Amino acid sequence: MFRVTDTSISDKTATRMTIRRLIFAILLGTSFVALTALMAVTLSPGGLTPLDLFIVLCFMVTLPWTIIGFWNAVIGLLVMRLSRDPLAAVCPINAGDPKTPLKSSTALLSCVRDEDVESLETNLSAMLTNLIRSGQSKHFKLYVLSDTSRGAIALQEQKMAARMSERFQGQMEIIYRRRSKNTGFKAGNIEEFCDSWGDDHDFALVLDADSYMSADAITGLVRRMEANPRVGILQSLVVGLPTDSAFARVFQFGMRLGMRSYTIGSAWWQGDCGPYWGHNAVLRLKPFKEHCRLPVLPGKGPLAGTILSHDQVEAVLMRRAGYECRVLPLETGSYEDNPPHLLEFIRRDLRWCQGNLQYRRLLGMKGLKPVSRAQLFLAILMFLGSPAWIGFMVGAATLGMTTDYAPFRADTGAVLFFMILTMVFAPKLATVADVLARKDLRKSFGGTVRILISVSAEIVYSAMLAPIMAVAHTLFMGGLVFGKSIGWGAQARGVARLPVPLAAAKLWPQTLFGLAGLSWISAQPIGLVWPVVPIAIGPLLAVLIAVSTSTRFLGKLGIRSTLWRIPEETNPPSELADLYLPALSKGAVQTVAQPGMVQGDPNPAEV
Repeated sequence: MFRVTDTSISDKTATRMTIRRLIFAILLGTSFVALTALMAVTLSPGGLTPLDLFIVLCFMVTLPWTIIGFWNAVIGLLVMRLSRDPLAAVCPINAGDPKTPLKSSTALLSCVRDEDVESLETNLSAMLTNLIRSGQSKHFKLYVLSDTSRGAIALQEQKMAARMSERFQGQMEIIYRRRSKNTGFKAGNIEEFCDSWGDDHDFALVLDADSYMSADAITGLVRRMEANPRVGILQSLVVGLPTDSAFARVFQFGMRLGMRSYTIGSAWWQGDCGPYWGHNAVLRLKPFKEHCRLPVLPGKGPLAGTILSHDQVEAVLMRRAGYECRVLPLETGSYEDNPPHLLEFIRRDLRWCQGNLQYRRLLGMKGLKPVSRAQLFLAILMFLGSPAWIGFMVGAATLGMTTDYAPFRADTGAVLFFMILTMVFAPKLATVADVLARKDLRKSFGGTVRILISVSAEIVYSAMLAPIMAVAHTLFMGGLVFGKSIGWGAQARGVARLPVPLAAAKLWPQTLFGLAGLSWISAQPIGLVWPVVPIAIGPLLAVLIAVSTSTRFLGKLGIRSTLWRIPEETNPPSELADLYLPALSKGAVQTVAQPGMVQGDPNPAEV
């Protein structure tokens, strides 16, 4: 049996990664100490009172992710601008020969639960069609792994599988399996597949119901897995599909700008301890089956039992077994749908929140790599930062209202504020700098003027959204103490206007937070507090934001404005033609590939 150990990695590579991680740790630690000291100096007038110390402590909890994002962006920008081959610099694995036929067998795992069957069939049929056109379909088999709880939807899934089996007969085998119980959630669904069919395949490509991947992206991942037997998980860089949701359009534009510099920067120092995001990634089945079964956490309560955020745990277990986990930072061919409205976005985040907090029980797991253990800790800290931020804001407001003297130094306070603001938005600014420096990218994002307007509006939008999410995280974590939990239900996919009563019922705490913030701001000199106005305005308008950005009207208006454009709208790749996306409908973009076109077909306008 082939067994991979760390000794199989060259000393040169190991030394290089150790140096990179040491550099990053020094940057992180130095920045943390410097910013904490600057905050202490800012609060020093009158001495450091217990309230001052509370504010500093909350500030310290929020710092790690801010600093990590900043240095990832800086490193990512340097790699993008200075490296001849940025991909090879952060993911130095053999790409394989694209002209050589595949040799392995890969299972396509479509994991679904109470999903819209029509959309699912459209995505899966388009993917299979593209794989058949590529001439590599004999190396793949599709498994629709259903955990659907509703009989009517399950019946639709069975009919879908039957239709697809008939349509692709002799070209692609399709297997439909439904579990009667959602044991272990998605991880349990895949584990059951491994037990039933895992020995029949070399690899598995994990797909969510909203996942879509081109044939080139799929076969490219598989070729890399074939050529690199040390790689246990290979994660593609997932981008949002062109959307007619106003909420998702602005959000994924910001994500698209931030993710490239951030991912390249993080891959530079994480290397073989990279992330796994649970979908649009290829797993090496034998070690995954043998080493990546999730533990069931003992005890009672919402943080015990089955682990919700399974992906990162599976990644660290794969790494513990001696296999590499890599991310491939290519923005081509790997897609997903983002939540179409604010309430679904919050619900998804709260599921991640509960799942990540479960990691505290895994920090002492034996045999984990230091980087893997740090990743679990940081995943917990990601959500603990929200109540810490709320505590910081409330503490600072209280300090201002309860002291007769100036509670902080204006000079160091201004420096600290603009430093933090720059660090928060560094991933987006770094990618924007790279985009503006490259003619092809400027054109694909709509041109310099459109990019600058879109980025400015998105920064304000995200600044208003952040406190809305922080309040949601904080209240949810408070509820966990009293046994509140969140399940793994069907996700909202399509665009549909949210009812005002529903939005008000879900977002009234944010509205109260906004009112309190605005009341405090109105009592302060505007020249002193103007930078934090969006922090109050966002939560105050949470219901309006949720309802308005869920409407089709605002979604269509966003498309027609041509703001927040992504490259797939400017020049739609042919693999999206069969999806019939509203954002790529006639008149919405400059050039749209026609259904039936494959890579390399001539533009119909040129025929």
